[in-house]
Amino acid sequence: MKAVVIIVLLALSSSGCGYALAGRGSFLPDYIRIVGIPQLVNNSTFFQVEQTLTEKIRAEFIGRGRYTVSPAAEGADAVVTGAVTSISVQPVGFTDQQLASRYLFVVTMKVEFTDARTSQVLWSNSALTFREEYELSTRSNTALEGATFLTQERSSFDRIADDVARTVVTAIVEAF
Repeated sequence: MKAVVIIVLLALSSSGCGYALAGRGSFLPDYIRIVGIPQLVNNSTFFQVEQTLTEKIRAEFIGRGRYTVSPAAEGADAVVTGAVTSISVQPVGFTDQQLASRYLFVVTMKVEFTDARTSQVLWSNSALTFREEYELSTRSNTALEGATFLTQERSSFDRIADDVARTVVTAIVEAF
């Protein structure tokens, strides 16, 4: 009887349910340890957004703890390449004085993750789109000054860049 209980316990403990915590699994080949992430290309009209996105994607890979990140493709086991294809900012909310008070920020980009050994594209998406709405703090009935608008716009872009990085890295690593 004791032997049957032990066998049943061993069988139950060895069979997994297949679930893992999101952000913790990896379906990449084991030999991928160094990920090259060169600067993304900026095809939008917004200044230096590619730098922010590149740094956020690098930081997200580093945060996973399994990979060494290189700023170049040379010497890497796999490479992330991409381009920001467009960014738009549109007013979606207005004050009683018909001044824009809420904006929709839309970033569209394309990203590829390529195995450097085989040149096989392991993951790609040519139309990743991220949307973020944000409030602009205006003083009573006055229009927003240009510098304040740009500061708040940059803050919103930083939030959306975090989301972009998390989504891209999760899609690559967990094969979504």
